Amino acid sequence: MNSRLIRKLHRWLGLAFSLSVLIASGSGVIHNVMTRTQAPPPQAKPSGGGMDVNAIKISVAEAVSKLSEPNPEVLAVNLRGIGGQPWYQIYTKASRAPQYVSAVDGKVDPSRDEAYAAEIAKNFLAGAEVRKTDFLTAFNTEYINIFRILPVYRFDTGDALETRVYVSTTTGSVTRHTDKQRQFEATIFTNFHKLGFIPNKDLRDLVLTVLTFGTFLVACLGVALFFATRPKNR
Repeated sequence: MNSRLIRKLHRWLGLAFSLSVLIASGSGVIHNVMTRTQAPPPQAKPSGGGMDVNAIKISVAEAVSKLSEPNPEVLAVNLRGIGGQPWYQIYTKASRAPQYVSAVDGKVDPSRDEAYAAEIAKNFLAGAEVRKTDFLTAFNTEYINIFRILPVYRFDTGDALETRVYVSTTTGSVTRHTDKQRQFEATIFTNFHKLGFIPNKDLRDLVLTVLTFGTFLVACLGVALFFATRPKNR
């Protein structure tokens, strides 16, 4: 082994890739802080205003017949409490969004989806007033792919903490709860630990792979340097 060459490679590669190690380890500390300062993700449990089941007058078959689709192929039907009243939430193969039919009188009301989402958000936030600020059909820099569920509504309270929640009417639950302090910590971790500032996923994965391999290579050179420079037996 040429110890001089190994020493040079180890020195310069170590300098080049030490930045990635510092960034990864520093943001890893932030992640540990987040596990202590932030509550775990909300439980995926249906939430709403409840309902009077005795008010149900329409069967599932009758509710499906109220839809405008001819002979709809039904994928799923949920019974949701919205405004204290029972509503059928119907998913069909041809429709991308759920359709709502009153279980009381068979009325079809497309606005019930947003109303249901707002009710979930308000109940989760202990009755705080909320306003819809977004409807996401794709992930963004705040609602990233680790939250998995789309589409979701975003509701803000407008308080000093800038509290906001993301709501899925499919699961009937809040999928993410955050505020400016929590998001500040999460943004640091995402950008520095996972290079979230690189928008293209393929490029981001390539850079992460190169940095990880470079760190591995520096460690291997360190091991080789240890054996190449150890004192020879007399």
